[in-house]
Amino acid sequence: MQCDICGRESKLVDAIIEGSMVSVCNICAKYGQVITLEKPKIKEEKFVKVKSKSIQKNPEVIEVIVQDYADKIKNAREKLNLKQKELANSIAERESTIQNIESGHLKPSIETAKKIEQFLKIKLIEEYKEEKKLSNINFRDEKLTIGDLLKVKNE
Repeated sequence: MQCDICGRESKLVDAIIEGSMVSVCNICAKYGQVITLEKPKIKEEKFVKVKSKSIQKNPEVIEVIVQDYADKIKNAREKLNLKQKELANSIAERESTIQNIESGHLKPSIETAKKIEQFLKIKLIEEYKEEKKLSNINFRDEKLTIGDLLKVKNE
């Protein structure tokens, strides 16, 4: 059996550490209060074998402004024969903000880009879906430690 804290293979004792009951080795037992419980004897025949499941996070959608945003905005505005001031007033932004965006000195926020997209009918925002498939974990494995779960969380 492995210690739930450090993973060391040794004889384990039950202890309450930070409010949780865990099976720990004698070295890790000093971090909590050791308790003695009589565990009922269970025959191994009663255990049902469970296949390990692959855990998959929901895909994270990331919105990104396109690289050539300045040219796209300027060209679309000029096609509509609008001045920078007129565009700014139409989307409730400052004229200096539009000037800086069109010159490439300022990258618009997602909110501002959406307003410009809607008004000029152009595409400035691309969406990327980031899917992370996590490792296979058998939660019924007696050798599973907290450290194993932390590794999976960080993947």
